[in-house]
Amino acid sequence: MMTEHDGNNDDLSGGPVRVVPIALDERSYDILIGPALLDRPATWQGLPKAAAAVIVSNETIAPLFLARVRAQLAPHYARVDAVILSDGERYKDWDSLNRIVDHLLATASDRKTVLFALGGGVVGDMTGFAAAIYMRGVPFVQVPTTLLAQVDSSVGGKTAINHPLGKNMLGAFYQPARVIADLDTLDSLPPRELAAGLAEIIKYGPIADAEFLSWIEANLDALLARDKAALAHAVQRSCEIKAWVVGQDERESGLRAILNFGHTFGHAIETGLGYGEWLHGEAVGCGMVLASDLSVRLGLMPPEFLTRMRKLIERAGLPVRAPRLGVERYLELMRVDKKSEGGEIRFVVIEGLGRAGMRGAPDALVAEVLDAYCD
Repeated sequence: MMTEHDGNNDDLSGGPVRVVPIALDERSYDILIGPALLDRPATWQGLPKAAAAVIVSNETIAPLFLARVRAQLAPHYARVDAVILSDGERYKDWDSLNRIVDHLLATASDRKTVLFALGGGVVGDMTGFAAAIYMRGVPFVQVPTTLLAQVDSSVGGKTAINHPLGKNMLGAFYQPARVIADLDTLDSLPPRELAAGLAEIIKYGPIADAEFLSWIEANLDALLARDKAALAHAVQRSCEIKAWVVGQDERESGLRAILNFGHTFGHAIETGLGYGEWLHGEAVGCGMVLASDLSVRLGLMPPEFLTRMRKLIERAGLPVRAPRLGVERYLELMRVDKKSEGGEIRFVVIEGLGRAGMRGAPDALVAEVLDAYCD
């Protein structure tokens, strides 16, 4: 699933580029992973042709990388615009989405205009959603600058905005033309953001690859130290696993739901606290502890698995105790989750190391989990 080339045709070689393909027939595309990708001319070749490109970023990321991306796009597009949004999960809403659409309409952007999402998961989700709905679909490219976005949200075509009653409840499945994961952009991440990204890396082990889980445990210190070789492998393997899942279930009718391990509890935490109080990866990390506990209580996994997951998530700098919102409030929020069916909450649980499934659980059992882990 992975190939490499050395970038010798580029002006800046910068080290090998790893390519993970997403195989979706006419919607197929590549994920490029490596250092110095933003500054390599080859990174930007072969993209959809158009008169105009629009870079969507936020007020934190734009000062760091916008000028470099604009310079690389200038030879390919007669006009390169930018839309700069406010930074934070709480801005993943209709108002921010409309700022993108307003710009497209005000500049008479046509249906060939290419959008470039330069930022983390919030920017990527909103840009992808705007691309999906503007003139019924224009091409877009993901340029993720956070670890979480590089290993998860930029890959697979899920786009969305939040609603006050539920996270990511308004959106579309819409695939990018390319994902450009420049590992050097991770140098700009605050430690808290790096840890949040590790949560989405950790999840791939228990759901799909027991050996990868062991690798993460052995190399967690290197990942926290931003060792480029360790990061390259972690991003590559995470993307390979997600590519395998998405290639079989693009629209989450079955298998793809396993990618939401920890997310049912995690989304409830984010919505219940208010978007932005906890980072998405922090909520997912804590959610994986709760989902691991539920897997044990359902008799699917031994208690040692819970201990192992809790220790790893804590080592990554992520919370392992959930906020005390109240059992009824948690249940109410989780019933709004997209995996719920007929009002029954469906959880991603671990059925064997490296194998996940979807299960319902009695409210009383879920309440036991919440009582054990809520502060």
